[in-house]
Amino acid sequence: MAVRCAALAGAAFVLFWPAVLFPILTIEKVGNRHQASILEGIRDLFQQGQWFVGGIILVFSIVFPLLKLLVMLELSLFQVLSRNHRSLWFRAVEIAGKWSMLDVLLLAFLVMTIKLGSMVSFHYGPAIYYFTFCVAFSMMASICFDPRSIWDSKA
Repeated sequence: MAVRCAALAGAAFVLFWPAVLFPILTIEKVGNRHQASILEGIRDLFQQGQWFVGGIILVFSIVFPLLKLLVMLELSLFQVLSRNHRSLWFRAVEIAGKWSMLDVLLLAFLVMTIKLGSMVSFHYGPAIYYFTFCVAFSMMASICFDPRSIWDSKA
């Protein structure tokens, strides 16, 4: 089971990078076209003074998912930390995972509030597919991880 969890977490880790670096959304507004990745969108929000929204998206789209994947790889594959530290990290990831869909809800809310009928149109970019598979593999890795393995392993 640990091998399956490590494989799924590793696959999610590989898919994470194109998910945040490739264009996720193309917005066409009155003939103007803007294409942006998640990181570019966060940067744009910070430059426009939208610190709260940019910070939420940064934390829930970049920091928490990356931290979760690294912890899942540590728990299932590397096992460098002591049992007590692995247990603490597992609990932290479990708690943070409950908030992981907040960014998706925020994105849906922003699209809903910005949409102006036929004047603005949104098109998904290639990152949406990487993001979807990254989330799916990450969820499967969490599901197949057995927390008892923290105490069964050496170290």
